[in-house]
Amino acid sequence: MTEQNNRLGILLMVAATFVFAMQDGISRHLAGTYNVMMVVMIRYWFFAAFVMAVAARRPGGLRAATRSAHTGMQIGRGVLLVAEIIVTVIAFVLLGLVEAHAIFASYPLMIAALAGPVLGEKMGWRRWTAVVIGFAGILVILQPGYGVFSPASLVALLAAFMFAIYGLMTRYVARGDSAATSFFYTGTAGVIVATLAGIWFWEPMTGPDWAWMGLLCITGASGHYLLIRTYEVAETGAVQPFAYLQLVFASTMGVLIFGDALHLNVVVGGAIVVCAGLFTLLRTRQVKKS
Repeated sequence: MTEQNNRLGILLMVAATFVFAMQDGISRHLAGTYNVMMVVMIRYWFFAAFVMAVAARRPGGLRAATRSAHTGMQIGRGVLLVAEIIVTVIAFVLLGLVEAHAIFASYPLMIAALAGPVLGEKMGWRRWTAVVIGFAGILVILQPGYGVFSPASLVALLAAFMFAIYGLMTRYVARGDSAATSFFYTGTAGVIVATLAGIWFWEPMTGPDWAWMGLLCITGASGHYLLIRTYEVAETGAVQPFAYLQLVFASTMGVLIFGDALHLNVVVGGAIVVCAGLFTLLRTRQVKKS
């Protein structure tokens, strides 16, 4: 992989994180007015159509995309992601984008901590130290025992844990399935579950909010397209650290648009979590190269 490709991949990753941050802001806006189940359901309708279109353009088409060595787990991944998105959007509404994203940023550390016992991956003392420091950053954000702890923070922590499990399942199925197959099941299994859950909560939307919903669907599809292109042109290890920019973009949006408070403990704790996560990613890259 050339340096030029990695540079392009970094630009694509930055663009993807910005688009996903927009998606989070729109999701918070809509879920503050309408039932989150309905919002996620409509979002998944468009996402599933995008997934099908991508799969149809791949070699072998839809038939190739459906072939899986881990069909049950692929379906489980899709179901879990829908549940995680619902919990995450609820966290945005309860906590705001700043605090929710600061806590959610701990999911790579959870993946690192669970990769050993779940997937049998070895992790040295340096990465374990980074994981411990990262979780100390979460405690700084949560401030347990100081009279300001919000139980709603546990919603964001649950979302991070669910996404970590989703990430571990994705790693596991990647041993036998292509990325295209995993992407296909993420959309198709997800849309069925999202529809079965959300159709019961249908409510009329205003014209302007339908426009926001359309923009939400577009940002979801375009964000995933940018992410697919990112991993097509660049090394994962070179671009993955830039995924943390979503925290920066979403937090900026939360402060400027939604009036979220920027508390010192959230800033300090979030910085600790991000630094620990970056060290874990870079250390993992070094170990793979050695």
